[in-house]
Amino acid sequence: MPPRRRSALLARLVVDEPGRPQVILGELRRVILDGAVPPCTVIPLREVAELFGVSHIPVREALKTLIGEGLVTHRPQRGYAVAQLTAAELREMYIVRDTLESASLAAAVANADDADRTELLAINELLERAILDDDPETYQRQSRHFHVALTRPSRMFRLLHMLESAWNVTEPVRSMVHIDRRDRERLHTEHVLMLEAFLDRDVDRLLVVAEEHHRRLEAVVATLPTDTGLLAPENISVVQ
Repeated sequence: MPPRRRSALLARLVVDEPGRPQVILGELRRVILDGAVPPCTVIPLREVAELFGVSHIPVREALKTLIGEGLVTHRPQRGYAVAQLTAAELREMYIVRDTLESASLAAAVANADDADRTELLAINELLERAILDDDPETYQRQSRHFHVALTRPSRMFRLLHMLESAWNVTEPVRSMVHIDRRDRERLHTEHVLMLEAFLDRDVDRLLVVAEEHHRRLEAVVATLPTDTGLLAPENISVVQ
């Protein structure tokens, strides 16, 4: 029997201190959300426990939490793995994200201070650079930062927590990395329009542009490949 292949996830885990449960949970979550390991990557319980110097129990508890967050799946006889969405589930989560974001924008505009506006401008500069450099990895990361910075001033903390959870579920797919460069450029054009409306405190215009942006996002996400392992077949739902 050939030796079992080492999980790519293990090489990404960083152990800087003893394996307290929250450290294990946070590190597993970080690696998954970084997008460095693709959907369906195996998460070997025994090896993770050995790496952190703990028993199976705290690792299993961390994985249960990540299952609840939609980031990990578990199947009998097959163990734990990074979750893989179907195309329909990915579209659904984008609808959830869009709905929650739109619900926060009026409050965000009303509550934003100079520090919030300065942060948005700085993130937009990073997005501009990513577009010019054709750097999809940076664009993926900074696009999320842009939307977070756009909604955080709302101070609607329960809504923001739900929005973060929805973002996390879609993050391993790294949609912005896999779409066409021209689509990233179009999406960024709408980011700029959203930023301008936000800075002008024009809620009505911001909501209109945000709606257009959300519709384009849904259309772009619908073009993602379904035959590369990025997304699961439609008849197999693995979100548990």
